Amino acid sequence: MSSALWPAGAVTGLGSLPGTDPVEAATLVLGELPELPHLPELPNRGAGADVIGRSAGLLVDLPVEIVPSGWRFAAHPGRDLRRALDFLSWDLDALENAATGYAGALKVQAAGPWTLAAALELATGHKVASDPGAVRDLAESLTEGLRVHVAEVAKRVPGAQVVLQLDEPSLPAVLDGRIRTPSGYGTVRAVEAPVAEQVLRGVLAAAPEGARVVHCCAAGVPITLLRDAGADALAVDASQLTPAQYDPLGEAMDAGMSLWFGVLPTTDAPITLDTAREPIRRLWAELGFARAELPLRLVPTPACGLAGATPAYARRVLSVLRDTGAWLRDEDES
Repeated sequence: MSSALWPAGAVTGLGSLPGTDPVEAATLVLGELPELPHLPELPNRGAGADVIGRSAGLLVDLPVEIVPSGWRFAAHPGRDLRRALDFLSWDLDALENAATGYAGALKVQAAGPWTLAAALELATGHKVASDPGAVRDLAESLTEGLRVHVAEVAKRVPGAQVVLQLDEPSLPAVLDGRIRTPSGYGTVRAVEAPVAEQVLRGVLAAAPEGARVVHCCAAGVPITLLRDAGADALAVDASQLTPAQYDPLGEAMDAGMSLWFGVLPTTDAPITLDTAREPIRRLWAELGFARAELPLRLVPTPACGLAGATPAYARRVLSVLRDTGAWLRDEDES
Protein backbone atom coordinates (compact mmCIF):
# COMPACT_ATOMS: atom_id res chain seq x y z
CA MET A 1 0.00 0.00 0.00
CA SER A 2 1.01 3.63 -0.38
CA SER A 3 2.67 5.52 2.43
CA ALA A 4 0.33 7.31 4.80
CA LEU A 5 -0.55 10.92 4.02
CA TRP A 6 -0.40 11.92 7.67
CA PRO A 7 2.92 12.55 9.47
CA ALA A 8 4.51 10.35 12.14
CA GLY A 9 2.96 10.93 15.54
CA ALA A 10 -0.29 12.30 14.13
CA VAL A 11 -3.48 12.02 16.20
CA THR A 12 -7.07 12.62 15.14
CA GLY A 13 -10.74 12.51 16.09
CA LEU A 14 -13.28 10.17 14.58
CA GLY A 15 -15.83 12.75 13.52
CA SER A 16 -18.55 13.80 15.93
CA LEU A 17 -18.31 16.46 18.63
CA PRO A 18 -20.79 17.93 21.12
CA GLY A 19 -22.46 21.26 20.47
CA THR A 20 -24.19 22.88 17.53
CA ASP A 21 -21.77 25.60 16.34
CA PRO A 22 -19.76 24.52 13.27
CA VAL A 23 -17.41 27.51 13.50
CA GLU A 24 -16.47 26.66 17.08
CA ALA A 25 -16.04 22.98 16.20
CA ALA A 26 -13.84 23.63 13.17
CA THR A 27 -11.68 26.05 15.14
CA LEU A 28 -11.26 23.48 17.92
CA VAL A 29 -10.27 20.67 15.56
CA LEU A 30 -7.78 22.74 13.56
CA GLY A 31 -6.25 24.01 16.80
CA GLU A 32 -5.93 20.73 18.70
CA LEU A 33 -5.36 18.28 15.83
CA PRO A 34 -3.08 20.29 13.54
CA GLU A 35 -1.43 17.30 11.84
CA LEU A 36 -4.60 15.35 10.98
CA PRO A 37 -7.71 17.53 11.45
CA HIS A 38 -11.14 16.42 10.33
CA LEU A 39 -14.43 17.87 9.20
CA PRO A 40 -16.45 17.98 12.45
CA GLU A 41 -19.88 16.37 12.69
CA LEU A 42 -22.44 17.88 15.09
CA PRO A 43 -25.35 15.42 15.38
CA ASN A 44 -26.87 17.26 18.34
CA ARG A 45 -28.32 19.71 15.81
CA GLY A 46 -30.94 17.08 14.97
CA ALA A 47 -32.10 15.01 12.02
CA GLY A 48 -29.91 15.54 9.01
CA ALA A 49 -26.83 16.14 11.12
CA ASP A 50 -26.85 12.50 12.29
CA VAL A 51 -24.43 10.11 10.62
CA ILE A 52 -27.10 8.33 8.56
CA GLY A 53 -28.94 11.44 7.38
CA ARG A 54 -25.69 13.30 6.72
CA SER A 55 -24.25 10.42 4.69
CA ALA A 56 -27.50 9.70 2.86
CA GLY A 57 -27.48 13.33 1.79
CA LEU A 58 -24.36 12.56 -0.25
CA LEU A 59 -26.17 9.96 -2.37
CA VAL A 60 -26.57 10.85 -6.05
CA ASP A 61 -30.08 10.45 -7.50
CA LEU A 62 -31.32 8.55 -4.42
CA PRO A 63 -33.26 11.08 -2.32
CA VAL A 64 -34.17 10.25 1.27
CA GLU A 65 -36.72 11.38 3.84
CA ILE A 66 -37.50 10.78 7.49
CA VAL A 67 -40.32 8.41 8.48
CA PRO A 68 -41.22 7.29 12.03
CA SER A 69 -38.85 4.32 11.78
CA GLY A 70 -35.89 6.33 10.47
CA TRP A 71 -34.48 7.35 7.07
CA ARG A 72 -36.09 5.94 3.92
CA PHE A 73 -35.65 6.33 0.17
CA ALA A 74 -38.08 8.92 -1.19
CA ALA A 75 -39.66 9.53 -4.58
CA HIS A 76 -38.45 13.13 -4.69
CA PRO A 77 -36.07 15.39 -2.74
CA GLY A 78 -37.83 17.13 0.12
CA ARG A 79 -37.24 19.25 3.21
CA ASP A 80 -35.48 16.47 5.16
CA LEU A 81 -32.82 16.13 2.48
CA ARG A 82 -32.51 19.92 2.13
CA ARG A 83 -31.89 20.21 5.86
CA ALA A 84 -29.13 17.57 5.73
CA LEU A 85 -27.48 19.34 2.81
CA ASP A 86 -27.73 22.70 4.56
CA PHE A 87 -26.01 21.31 7.65
CA LEU A 88 -23.17 19.93 5.52
CA SER A 89 -22.83 23.19 3.61
CA TRP A 90 -22.55 25.18 6.86
CA ASP A 91 -19.92 22.74 8.10
CA LEU A 92 -17.90 23.11 4.92
CA ASP A 93 -18.08 26.89 5.12
CA ALA A 94 -16.77 26.78 8.70
CA LEU A 95 -13.99 24.36 7.77
CA GLU A 96 -12.93 26.47 4.80
CA ASN A 97 -12.57 29.55 7.00
CA ALA A 98 -10.80 27.75 9.85
CA ALA A 99 -8.41 25.97 7.48
CA THR A 100 -7.24 29.03 5.56
CA GLY A 101 -3.62 28.38 4.63
CA TYR A 102 -3.69 24.80 5.89
CA ALA A 103 -1.61 22.21 4.05
CA GLY A 104 -1.57 18.51 4.85
CA ALA A 105 -3.90 15.59 5.46
CA LEU A 106 -7.53 16.55 6.15
CA LYS A 107 -10.11 13.89 6.94
CA VAL A 108 -13.80 13.63 6.07
CA GLN A 109 -16.18 10.96 7.34
CA ALA A 110 -19.27 9.20 6.02
CA ALA A 111 -21.20 6.07 6.83
CA GLY A 112 -19.96 3.16 4.77
CA PRO A 113 -22.19 1.24 2.34
CA TRP A 114 -23.08 -1.57 4.74
CA THR A 115 -23.92 0.68 7.66
CA LEU A 116 -26.10 2.77 5.36
CA ALA A 117 -27.71 -0.37 3.92
CA ALA A 118 -28.43 -1.61 7.45
CA ALA A 119 -30.09 1.68 8.42
CA LEU A 120 -31.83 3.00 5.31
CA GLU A 121 -35.22 1.64 4.32
CA LEU A 122 -36.68 0.90 0.94
CA ALA A 123 -40.16 2.23 0.12
CA THR A 124 -41.53 -1.12 1.38
CA GLY A 125 -40.04 -0.54 4.83
CA HIS A 126 -37.47 -3.29 4.46
CA LYS A 127 -33.81 -2.49 4.96
CA VAL A 128 -31.71 -1.88 1.88
CA ALA A 129 -29.41 -4.65 3.13
CA SER A 130 -32.17 -7.17 2.39
CA ASP A 131 -32.05 -6.48 -1.36
CA PRO A 132 -28.75 -7.16 -3.22
CA GLY A 133 -29.80 -5.00 -6.15
CA ALA A 134 -30.64 -2.08 -3.89
CA VAL A 135 -27.28 -2.50 -2.15
CA ARG A 136 -25.50 -2.24 -5.49
CA ASP A 137 -27.43 0.91 -6.39
CA LEU A 138 -26.71 2.41 -2.98
CA ALA A 139 -22.99 1.65 -3.22
CA GLU A 140 -22.68 3.14 -6.70
CA SER A 141 -24.58 6.26 -5.66
CA LEU A 142 -22.51 6.65 -2.49
CA THR A 143 -19.25 6.25 -4.41
CA GLU A 144 -20.19 9.01 -6.82
CA GLY A 145 -21.39 11.26 -4.00
CA LEU A 146 -18.18 10.75 -2.04
CA ARG A 147 -16.07 11.60 -5.09
CA VAL A 148 -17.95 14.88 -5.36
CA HIS A 149 -17.60 15.51 -1.62
CA VAL A 150 -13.86 14.81 -1.58
CA ALA A 151 -13.38 17.10 -4.58
CA GLU A 152 -15.39 19.87 -2.90
CA VAL A 153 -13.27 19.71 0.25
CA ALA A 154 -10.09 19.77 -1.84
CA LYS A 155 -11.41 22.82 -3.71
CA ARG A 156 -12.26 24.68 -0.50
CA VAL A 157 -8.94 23.84 1.19
CA PRO A 158 -6.44 23.82 -1.71
CA GLY A 159 -3.52 22.65 0.43
CA ALA A 160 -5.37 19.62 1.76
CA GLN A 161 -4.77 16.00 0.92
CA VAL A 162 -8.23 14.64 1.64
CA VAL A 163 -8.47 11.40 3.63
CA LEU A 164 -11.76 9.48 3.51
CA GLN A 165 -13.00 7.61 6.58
CA LEU A 166 -15.92 5.22 6.10
CA ASP A 167 -17.77 4.44 9.32
CA GLU A 168 -18.90 0.80 9.37
CA PRO A 169 -20.18 0.03 12.91
CA SER A 170 -22.93 -2.19 11.45
CA LEU A 171 -20.65 -4.33 9.29
CA PRO A 172 -20.18 -7.13 11.86
CA ALA A 173 -23.96 -7.36 12.30
CA VAL A 174 -24.45 -7.47 8.52
CA LEU A 175 -21.95 -10.32 8.22
CA ASP A 176 -23.53 -12.20 11.14
CA GLY A 177 -27.14 -11.79 10.00
CA ARG A 178 -28.16 -9.64 12.97
CA ILE A 179 -29.96 -6.81 11.13
CA ARG A 180 -33.63 -6.83 12.14
CA THR A 181 -36.55 -7.03 9.68
CA PRO A 182 -39.39 -4.47 9.96
CA SER A 183 -41.41 -6.78 12.23
CA GLY A 184 -38.56 -6.98 14.70
CA TYR A 185 -38.98 -10.74 14.92
CA GLY A 186 -36.71 -11.79 12.06
CA THR A 187 -33.33 -10.86 10.70
CA VAL A 188 -31.95 -10.05 7.28
CA ARG A 189 -29.96 -12.88 5.74
CA ALA A 190 -26.24 -12.66 6.47
CA VAL A 191 -24.08 -11.15 3.73
CA GLU A 192 -21.17 -13.31 2.61
CA ALA A 193 -17.73 -11.87 3.29
CA PRO A 194 -16.63 -11.77 -0.39
CA VAL A 195 -19.74 -9.77 -1.28
CA ALA A 196 -19.20 -7.35 1.60
CA GLU A 197 -15.56 -6.94 0.61
CA GLN A 198 -16.37 -6.26 -3.05
CA VAL A 199 -18.95 -3.59 -2.22
CA LEU A 200 -16.69 -1.89 0.28
CA ARG A 201 -13.74 -1.95 -2.11
CA GLY A 202 -15.77 -0.11 -4.73
CA VAL A 203 -16.79 2.67 -2.35
CA LEU A 204 -13.28 3.10 -0.93
CA ALA A 205 -12.17 3.82 -4.50
CA ALA A 206 -13.83 7.23 -4.12
CA ALA A 207 -10.58 8.30 -2.44
CA PRO A 208 -7.01 7.90 -3.71
CA GLU A 209 -4.92 4.98 -2.52
CA GLY A 210 -3.20 5.93 0.72
CA ALA A 211 -6.21 7.99 1.84
CA ARG A 212 -8.74 5.23 2.65
CA VAL A 213 -9.74 4.53 6.25
CA VAL A 214 -12.44 2.24 7.64
CA HIS A 215 -13.69 2.86 11.17
CA CYS A 216 -15.55 0.16 13.10
CA CYS A 217 -15.99 0.66 16.85
CA ALA A 218 -18.13 -2.48 17.26
CA ALA A 219 -16.98 -5.87 18.50
CA GLY A 220 -15.88 -8.41 15.92
CA VAL A 221 -14.14 -6.07 13.48
CA PRO A 222 -13.44 -8.12 10.30
CA ILE A 223 -9.80 -7.07 10.01
CA THR A 224 -8.80 -9.30 7.10
CA LEU A 225 -11.88 -8.32 5.09
CA LEU A 226 -11.12 -4.62 5.55
CA ARG A 227 -7.49 -5.11 4.58
CA ASP A 228 -8.45 -7.05 1.46
CA ALA A 229 -11.03 -4.38 0.55
CA GLY A 230 -8.20 -1.87 0.21
CA ALA A 231 -8.32 0.10 3.46
CA ASP A 232 -5.05 1.90 4.16
CA ALA A 233 -5.94 2.31 7.83
CA LEU A 234 -8.26 0.60 10.29
CA ALA A 235 -9.84 2.58 13.13
CA VAL A 236 -10.95 0.48 16.12
CA ASP A 237 -11.97 0.89 19.75
CA ALA A 238 -9.10 -0.47 21.86
CA SER A 239 -11.56 -1.97 24.35
CA GLN A 240 -13.22 -4.05 21.61
CA LEU A 241 -10.03 -5.62 20.28
CA THR A 242 -9.52 -9.21 21.49
CA PRO A 243 -6.36 -11.36 21.63
CA ALA A 244 -7.80 -13.53 18.85
CA GLN A 245 -7.54 -10.50 16.55
CA TYR A 246 -3.87 -9.80 17.22
CA ASP A 247 -2.60 -12.16 14.51
CA PRO A 248 -4.78 -10.77 11.67
CA LEU A 249 -4.05 -7.26 12.89
CA GLY A 250 -0.31 -7.90 12.87
CA GLU A 251 -0.56 -9.41 9.37
CA ALA A 252 -2.53 -6.40 8.14
CA MET A 253 0.04 -4.02 9.56
CA ASP A 254 2.87 -6.07 8.07
CA ALA A 255 1.10 -5.59 4.74
CA GLY A 256 1.21 -1.80 5.22
CA MET A 257 -2.04 -0.96 6.97
CA SER A 258 -1.99 1.71 9.69
CA LEU A 259 -3.88 1.31 12.95
CA TRP A 260 -6.01 4.12 14.32
CA PHE A 261 -6.37 3.10 17.94
CA GLY A 262 -9.27 4.35 20.05
CA VAL A 263 -7.68 4.79 23.47
CA LEU A 264 -9.77 7.46 25.25
CA PRO A 265 -13.37 7.04 26.51
CA THR A 266 -16.07 8.92 24.62
CA THR A 267 -18.01 10.16 27.64
CA ASP A 268 -16.79 12.07 30.66
CA ALA A 269 -14.18 10.15 32.64
CA PRO A 270 -10.90 10.99 34.39
CA ILE A 271 -8.21 10.76 31.72
CA THR A 272 -4.47 11.40 31.67
CA LEU A 273 -1.65 10.75 29.26
CA ASP A 274 -1.24 7.31 30.84
CA THR A 275 -4.88 6.50 29.96
CA ALA A 276 -3.83 6.65 26.32
CA ARG A 277 -0.31 5.28 26.62
CA GLU A 278 -1.04 2.05 28.50
CA PRO A 279 -3.25 0.32 25.90
CA ILE A 280 -0.80 1.38 23.19
CA ARG A 281 2.14 -0.10 25.09
CA ARG A 282 0.26 -3.35 25.76
CA LEU A 283 -0.80 -3.81 22.16
CA TRP A 284 2.64 -3.00 20.78
CA ALA A 285 4.21 -5.55 23.10
CA GLU A 286 1.71 -8.18 21.92
CA LEU A 287 2.32 -7.42 18.24
CA GLY A 288 6.10 -7.40 18.67
CA PHE A 289 6.82 -4.38 16.48
CA ALA A 290 9.82 -2.17 17.21
CA ARG A 291 9.20 0.96 19.30
CA ALA A 292 10.62 3.11 16.50
CA GLU A 293 7.75 2.02 14.24
CA LEU A 294 5.06 3.16 16.66
CA PRO A 295 4.63 6.79 15.50
CA LEU A 296 4.70 5.62 11.87
CA ARG A 297 2.11 2.85 12.22
CA LEU A 298 -0.35 3.96 14.91
CA VAL A 299 -2.64 7.00 15.19
CA PRO A 300 -4.29 7.54 18.62
CA THR A 301 -7.97 8.50 18.55
CA PRO A 302 -10.97 8.57 20.90
CA ALA A 303 -12.72 5.21 21.22
CA CYS A 304 -15.51 6.53 18.97
CA GLY A 305 -17.33 9.80 18.31
CA LEU A 306 -17.61 12.44 21.05
CA ALA A 307 -21.14 13.73 20.45
CA GLY A 308 -22.30 12.42 23.84
CA ALA A 309 -19.54 14.14 25.80
CA THR A 310 -19.61 17.55 27.43
CA PRO A 311 -17.78 20.29 25.51
CA ALA A 312 -15.17 20.51 28.29
CA TYR A 313 -14.50 16.78 28.17
CA ALA A 314 -14.25 16.77 24.36
CA ARG A 315 -11.62 19.50 24.58
CA ARG A 316 -9.78 17.48 27.23
CA VAL A 317 -9.78 14.39 24.97
CA LEU A 318 -8.27 16.31 22.07
CA SER A 319 -5.67 17.86 24.37
CA VAL A 320 -4.62 14.47 25.76
CA LEU A 321 -4.48 13.06 22.25
CA ARG A 322 -2.12 15.84 21.22
CA ASP A 323 0.13 15.01 24.18
CA THR A 324 0.00 11.36 23.15
CA GLY A 325 1.24 12.27 19.70
CA ALA A 326 4.20 14.08 21.25
CA TRP A 327 4.95 10.97 23.33
CA LEU A 328 4.84 8.79 20.21
CA ARG A 329 7.45 10.97 18.57
CA ASP A 330 9.76 10.75 21.61
CA GLU A 331 12.43 8.35 20.36
CA ASP A 332 13.97 8.14 23.85
CA GLU A 333 10.82 6.68 25.43
CA SER A 334 11.62 3.18 26.64
